[in-house]
Amino acid sequence: MEHFETEEQQVEALKRFWHEYGKSIVGGAILGLGGLWGWNYYQQDQMQAQEVASSAFEQVLAKAENGDELTQAVEAFRAEHGSTGYSAMSDLLQARVAVDAGELDKAAPLLERAIADLDDTVKPLAQMRLARVQHALQNVDAALATVEAINNSAYEAQREELKGDLLVAKGDITAARTAYQAALAAGGTMSNPALQMKIDELAQAS
Repeated sequence: MEHFETEEQQVEALKRFWHEYGKSIVGGAILGLGGLWGWNYYQQDQMQAQEVASSAFEQVLAKAENGDELTQAVEAFRAEHGSTGYSAMSDLLQARVAVDAGELDKAAPLLERAIADLDDTVKPLAQMRLARVQHALQNVDAALATVEAINNSAYEAQREELKGDLLVAKGDITAARTAYQAALAAGGTMSNPALQMKIDELAQAS
């Protein structure tokens, strides 16, 4: 599993995930429903709707680097295709626009809504982003709760490092050191070489 620290990496990861898995996940769910209940007409109708939404969502992704255009594209997409299963993806992009604009109060609920709907493959990215937003909003306890809810082992190093950052913000140096050490044991320096520097700084402070 790859790890992503920057917004650009997260957008690219979202694009790759969508192109590789998005259509098959949504389409497979609909095919399964049709096969289970024999709703052939419903299946065909929904598949057509998903194909239209898929094309529209790719247009949204194409505007991912332009904040103003993306905002307009996401709003239009949600109005037209909000019930087709892609709303969580559009929420992630909209949250990114809000963060870039410094509108953290708008970003937090968008990320929370996305987390509720996202597949476990992508959800940790949104959870870590939400935790950082909550931290920036001076709600460290909420940020810690968000981090603790990440249960994808592929993100253990990032989760523990972020947990350590939050514990430092709370002044709990002992617990922060434990979290950083757990991140290090999970290979954290591979995704963030600065992790060792954080550990060394805590050692000097003690």
